[in-house]
Amino acid sequence: MQVYALVGKSGTGKSFRAKLLAEKIGVPYIIDDGLLIDDTTILAGRSAKQEKNYISAIKTALFTDPEHRKSVVHMIQEKKVKKILLIGTSEKMVTKLAETLELPPISQIIKIEEIASQQDIENAIKSRFEEGKHVIPVPAIEVKRDYAQILSDSIRIFFKGNKDKDGVRRSRFFEKSVVQPDFHEKNKRGSVSISEAALTQMILHCIDEYDAELLVRKIKVKMGRSGYGIELFIDVPYGKTLTGELHELRSYIQNNIQKYTGIIIDNLELSIDNIVQRKKEKKKKTQV
Repeated sequence: MQVYALVGKSGTGKSFRAKLLAEKIGVPYIIDDGLLIDDTTILAGRSAKQEKNYISAIKTALFTDPEHRKSVVHMIQEKKVKKILLIGTSEKMVTKLAETLELPPISQIIKIEEIASQQDIENAIKSRFEEGKHVIPVPAIEVKRDYAQILSDSIRIFFKGNKDKDGVRRSRFFEKSVVQPDFHEKNKRGSVSISEAALTQMILHCIDEYDAELLVRKIKVKMGRSGYGIELFIDVPYGKTLTGELHELRSYIQNNIQKYTGIIIDNLELSIDNIVQRKKEKKKKTQV
């Protein structure tokens, strides 16, 4: 199986261009925001765009629910998929998707900037963040069946295909559905966010749960459009084996925060600030 990925920040027009890219590179199957799509048909999964809040939408897009994941994995295996295109906000996200859906390593990553002009990207960002519009790359009739409440409009795009072996150019129309998820209706429902202090407390809890001997000196949190960047500075007891353990700790923190909150930690850097002496336990006095 060949696995391709289209990567770009949130709202840059990935779903809008996914079908055109898939047609160009000869890939019939697409994974987009929790859905497995075959040409113009939704085969399995559920759309993150129908979730009521942003965190639930992220969890759906990442297939954190076992039954959701199982249904898509089963369909991929049943259809004996040979080529598939994953859509995500970062290389880390699509790599995680490939692992979650039991797919081989990604053979080619295409960035949205490679297939869309800067003006197209800016227009897509404006449509997303000012109007709350998202795209599902299937016809409106497919979306109406399960997601009629969020369907807003549809778009038809003419694609001039390549010539076949007989020299005939095969042109096609692609229809895409425009939806407006509930989590973008800020005036009606408000917004969901997590403070830097709350995220810091969650990280401290993860570290304490993983190894109580590690002492956190400082945590820096940076928020980007595709996820959070975290820098951790820790003290490690003298004599503690470090081989592989810090890499495991990094994965433990990222996986647990993603699992319980849906928050994507795009980058987590661990730095050892000091090697410290272990605390000696005081001997209890024995009464005579």
